[in-house]
Amino acid sequence: MQQKTEYPVRRSADQNRESTHHRVVIIGAGPVGLTLALDLAQQGLDPVLLAANTSPCDGSRAICFAQRTLDIWHRLGVGERMVERGVTWKTGRVYCGEESVYSFDLQPDENQRMPAFINLQQYAVEEILVDELLHETDADLRFGHRVTRVEEDPRAVTLTVETSDGTYGVTCDYLLAADGARSTVRSELGLDFVGETFDDKFLIADITMDVDLPPERRFWFDPPFNPGSSALLHMQPDGVWRVDLQLGPEADAEQERDESRVRQRIEAMLPGVPFELEWVSVYTFQCRRLERFRHGRILFAGDAAHQVSPFGARGANSGIQDVDNLAWKLAHVVLQGADDTLLDSYDEERLPAADENIRHSTRSTEFITPKSDSSTALRDAVLRLAPKAPFAQKMINSGRLSTPHIADGSFLSSEDAVGLPPATRPGAACPDAPVSQRGNGSFLLDHLGGKFTCLWIGALGDEERDALDVVLQMEPDTSIAIVEPAMPGEEPSGALLDQEDVLRLVDGFGTVAEAYAGGGSACYLIRPDQHVAGRWRRLDPSQVVSAILRCRASFAAN
Repeated sequence: MQQKTEYPVRRSADQNRESTHHRVVIIGAGPVGLTLALDLAQQGLDPVLLAANTSPCDGSRAICFAQRTLDIWHRLGVGERMVERGVTWKTGRVYCGEESVYSFDLQPDENQRMPAFINLQQYAVEEILVDELLHETDADLRFGHRVTRVEEDPRAVTLTVETSDGTYGVTCDYLLAADGARSTVRSELGLDFVGETFDDKFLIADITMDVDLPPERRFWFDPPFNPGSSALLHMQPDGVWRVDLQLGPEADAEQERDESRVRQRIEAMLPGVPFELEWVSVYTFQCRRLERFRHGRILFAGDAAHQVSPFGARGANSGIQDVDNLAWKLAHVVLQGADDTLLDSYDEERLPAADENIRHSTRSTEFITPKSDSSTALRDAVLRLAPKAPFAQKMINSGRLSTPHIADGSFLSSEDAVGLPPATRPGAACPDAPVSQRGNGSFLLDHLGGKFTCLWIGALGDEERDALDVVLQMEPDTSIAIVEPAMPGEEPSGALLDQEDVLRLVDGFGTVAEAYAGGGSACYLIRPDQHVAGRWRRLDPSQVVSAILRCRASFAAN
């Protein structure tokens, strides 16, 4: 049962001044806005976060968080807390009627720190992020401070903020809008979405019950308790379960929210199982986005920028990946003097990601709720074939689950070396793998992120050592990570290996070499957000430095 946390509404020092200016202001205290504040605070930006609410959200809302999101949160110091509090799962099961059609494993590779997915109520996610921000950063969190007006000019953004203790104004260099589907900022700028709105209505309910079921995703087509429609069941922490029932476009939302009606539907789904209702909502959904996410000094992220159906858990996960992409770029502009046009690459990389999510989400919706006789016939034929024909199982779309977008065609280096794995091409998020350092076990992603990192995988000879030394001389703020085989050859000498930003790691199981170099050796440039910026078979310092400079420049300049 959700225990309501209330955050105090405090008077800000800005309310005692005629005018005040901040480098960065964030609007919205959902998972996206809070993660953005945490990322920026850890990079030294100490943003101001303005939130109209004074407590976490009501109900579970977003609950499914994917491995890439967990990797991002681990980089920010909260990943393990999320996993400890959440329910870990990797198996999905699909039913047609009462028959099991097939199951799938979302994490066949066990050499990962983070699970494929956890289920954790959004309000619990928000509580963990707020706790970290309040106790471990200098971010300025202001609950009960509602932004009512936004004005932008070439020099700054001006905000009007209302509180129970009066109205005040602030200006900022950059405004980050993470204020959700009903974004005040979007409304103030007169911006609208492009895309599709769906008429189908769905009932979503959190119930508490005591049942002995494994933590798996269960999806039904045409179940006997909801004939002609679909249903979904997910385990959450603390004995809470998510029930999602398709109602159809003609359903009356008000009637369907009535407790007796909700109980009737759930009792049909779970006959004889005692339960308590915790939260109920009826929703429709959209697959839409803004035409651009950057509007001068204002940048949009999460649901304020794009919306998708809940099938596939793509909403919150894509919003966290927006943060991952934006935060390091903004820090480079504000703190390190990078050209403001670097922020244009946020659009260049995250607009295609949004389109990919919308495309997958739309296809899922069309399969789950076909709108024509031919589409229905095709779906039903696929479901009948699937128990006996593996090819048909691949055609079933009950919500393709969230995967990280690979930013092909962005300003990233395109120096793909022949024979290197497609999954680690430039634009991809770095896969994790176990490594050791001075005998202590860890994971590769523990040593990547926050800075540009030149990663050498393979035995380290004098040639590679000299090349890495040149990289550090030309780009002294770059980290060096060397991942050597379990039994390296002759130890090279040199002062390089004694420097603070040079890490020597051991690939004890050969998993790093396999994932990144096809079992051989390779050089990678990794961005501060743990994405691949370039890769080569040979370690050429001029190529590495050139890729760093391209990453710091704008997309348009390349």
